[in-house]
Amino acid sequence: MAGTGVFSDILDGDVYKYYADGEWKKSSSGKTVAIINPTTRKTQYKVQACTQEEVNKVMESAKTAQKSWAKTPLWKRAELLHKAAAILKEHKAPIAECLVKEIAKPAKDAITEVVRSGDLISYTAEEGVRILGEGKFLVSDSFPGNQRTKYCLTSKIPLGVILAIPPFNYPVNLAVSKIAPALIAGNSLVLKPPTQGAVSALHMVRCFHLAGFPKGLISCVTGKGSEIGDFLTMHPGVNCISFTGGDTGIAISKKAGMIPLQMELGGKDACIVLEDADLDLVSANIIKGGFSYSGQRCTAVKVVLVMESVADVLVEKVKAKVAKLTVGAPEDDCDITPVVSESSANFIEGLVKDAKEKGATFCQEYKRDGNLIWPLLLDNVRPDMRIAWEEPFGPVLPVIRINSIEEGIHHCNASNFGLQGCVFTKDVNKAILISDAMETGTVQINSAPARGPDHFPFQGLKDSGIGSQGVTNSINMMTKIKSTVINLPTPSYTMG
Repeated sequence: MAGTGVFSDILDGDVYKYYADGEWKKSSSGKTVAIINPTTRKTQYKVQACTQEEVNKVMESAKTAQKSWAKTPLWKRAELLHKAAAILKEHKAPIAECLVKEIAKPAKDAITEVVRSGDLISYTAEEGVRILGEGKFLVSDSFPGNQRTKYCLTSKIPLGVILAIPPFNYPVNLAVSKIAPALIAGNSLVLKPPTQGAVSALHMVRCFHLAGFPKGLISCVTGKGSEIGDFLTMHPGVNCISFTGGDTGIAISKKAGMIPLQMELGGKDACIVLEDADLDLVSANIIKGGFSYSGQRCTAVKVVLVMESVADVLVEKVKAKVAKLTVGAPEDDCDITPVVSESSANFIEGLVKDAKEKGATFCQEYKRDGNLIWPLLLDNVRPDMRIAWEEPFGPVLPVIRINSIEEGIHHCNASNFGLQGCVFTKDVNKAILISDAMETGTVQINSAPARGPDHFPFQGLKDSGIGSQGVTNSINMMTKIKSTVINLPTPSYTMG
C-alpha cells in the first residue's frame, strides 16, 4: 500500500513530506497542495507546499553533495543505481497504486511504467560506465603548421546541479530518465515533480534513498508552480534543466540563462497513410498510437493524413476497433480512463465543439462524464478546424483526407510542432523520401510513434523541444568536456 511499510516515513498524517538533505520534511509554510483523483474528482493526496527559502537550502545541499559525489568512483555510482533499480521494481505495486489514483493510469500500464523505469536506471548505469570511462587523446601535429609538442587529454565531467521537471503522464519513468543520467555522470539532482504525479514521484525517490545515495545528492521539492516554479528554473544554483511538458518549457527556455537545456514540449504527431499500406496494420497502430492512455502521450498519433482512395476503408477499420475499446475506471484496467483534470476535459471538449460547428464527421457520438471522455474519431477534418493543429491530449483523433503525398508532408510541416511522425507504406523508397521530408525529430515507418526503447535518441524540432533525450544523449548532455594539455619542450614522435 502507498505510504505504508518502507514508505511510511514519507507520510505525516494525511500529507506527504518533501525530501531534502537525506530527510523527509514538512514545509515551514504550513500549507499543502491537494492532488485530485481524476476518476472521483475528489482530493486523493496532499503534498507539502515548499517555500523559496526551502528551495535555497535544497540548492545549497545539492551543490555541496555534488562536489563529493563527483569524486565517487564510477563503478560505485553504477552500483548504487543498480541497487535503486532493484528496490524500485521490488516495490512496483504501491507506486503503481499511486499512478492509478493520481493520473488515472490503467493498473497494468502503471505496473509497466515502474518496471520499465527500473530497467532504464540499470541500463543507464551500464551505459554510463562505458561512456564516461573513455576519454580522447589528441596530438598537435595533426593540425597544419604544428609540431608534435602538445598532447591533449579530454574527458567528460559533470555540470553540477541538474533540475529535473517531469510531466504528469509519466511522473516516474520520465523522472528517472533524467535522474539516472544525472547521477551516473557525477551530478546532483533536484526533482520538481508535477502536482498530479507528485506522490508517485516521492515513492520513487524513497527507493533511491533506501539504496543509500549520499545526503543532499537527490532532493524532491513539491509545491505550487506559481510560488516556486520560476524561482527554481531561474535559480543561480541550477547548472542544467531537463524538462518534459508543454508550453511552460518555452517560457523556461527564455528565462533560464546560459545553462544547458533539455526540453521535450509535446507534438502533433502525424500518421501519413499511402495507398499501398497494409490497412489492418495501420488501423491497429492508429488505435495503439492514438488511444493508449486516453491519448495523453506526447508521442500519440494526433492526426491521420490518409490518401482519399483508401480513406473509407481505413476509417471503417478504425471505427470497428474503437467500438471494442473499454471505457471506465483505471482500477478496472480499461483502455480509456478519465483525463487528468477537468480543465483538460474542457479543453478537449472545446476542440470537439469547434470541429462539429465546422462540419467534421463524427464516427461516434461525443460522450463525456466528468473527466471521462469516450474515444472519438473525427473524419473529414479540414485545416480550418482547431483539432487539425492543436494537441488535444485526449482520446479524440482527427482524420484528414489527402490527394497527394505532398499534401500530407505539407500539413505535417506546417505545424509548429515537430516531435514524431509515422508513415505507412510497403514501398521503402517512398518511406525514406517522406521521412527525410518530414520536419520531425523521429519518423516511424510502419509503426505508431513511440519514445522508446529508452536508449534510442528522442528529440523534437521547432516548438517540440531543444536537445535530444535517450540514455546516451542524456548522459552526454549532462556533462561537459574538460581538456588537459601537456606542453613538451621539443617535438616528440612515437618510435621516432
